[in-house]
Amino acid sequence: MEPREAFRAARSGALLVDIRPFEQRERDGSILGALVIDRNVLEWRLDPKCDFRDSSVGTQQQVVIICNEGYSSSLAAATLRLLGRDATDVIGGFQNWLLSGLPVAR
Repeated sequence: MEPREAFRAARSGALLVDIRPFEQRERDGSILGALVIDRNVLEWRLDPKCDFRDSSVGTQQQVVIICNEGYSSSLAAATLRLLGRDATDVIGGFQNWLLSGLPVAR
């Protein structure tokens, strides 16, 4: 999904999940309203059948993953689809989000 599509999807109820490490969020900024989940626990937090699932996330809610450049988010979204989630990612990641002029909290 292109950054502007992801922005519109989040405004329409999709869950935008930022999997970038703390250092990247600290350096480049964050996306207001995005849920931050470390990549190493992403599947546990979003698997609808997992006991460690984030209970604030709807099991039928679309999930849009964003990483720094769009590489690890593609793999994460593919894994979430295997777990039964409606998941996709942001093409070009956060860097493309910035280039698209979308809002960022510094």
